Amino acid sequence: MLGFQDLKWLNLPAASELNQQALRVKTGDKTDFWRKTFYGFQRDSGHFGYVTVSGDFTAEVTIDGQYEVLYDQAGLMIRSSESNWIKAGTEYTDGQLCLSVVVTNDNSDWSMQRLGSPYKDVRLRLTRHAEAIRVQYFRESDGQWQLVRLAYLPPTSSVDVGVMCCSPERAGFEVTFRDFTVGAPIDRRLHDD
Repeated sequence: MLGFQDLKWLNLPAASELNQQALRVKTGDKTDFWRKTFYGFQRDSGHFGYVTVSGDFTAEVTIDGQYEVLYDQAGLMIRSSESNWIKAGTEYTDGQLCLSVVVTNDNSDWSMQRLGSPYKDVRLRLTRHAEAIRVQYFRESDGQWQLVRLAYLPPTSSVDVGVMCCSPERAGFEVTFRDFTVGAPIDRRLHDD
């Protein structure tokens, strides 16, 4: 099983500290991952701590951020190239914390849903089954994993997967990641019997 100690960085954060199974990160100025759609720009400046994995897998992490400014975001990312990736996690939008997923196959798309009540320590999970990427979060209210999105990512022999954070409107967004693991994929079953 892989964890924090195995991470390499694409775009080093302004500051980071690893201790006792937690990774604390502070973002650089106006960092983001986005390609073309709606805004007309391309950004590949977000912070991505990753491991390279072959085949299918499940990655999980718990996120706790100091969300203050529009688009502050943190979560998991899976990436096969600069133009093919998925980022999923928490994002501060319209004064609320939301679950956000961006799927990029040359052009980015964006989906989100509000978490509703104030959340701390959001647990996320990404699972790769060949070309299908399953995005889930742990819903404490009923103790179950909730499907957020099932997305397509072109199949490759290996991908990079890990923690991601960005602050498109500022510098200094602080986030703590806990209990990061990458291991064998969960079962392909999408629905309980």
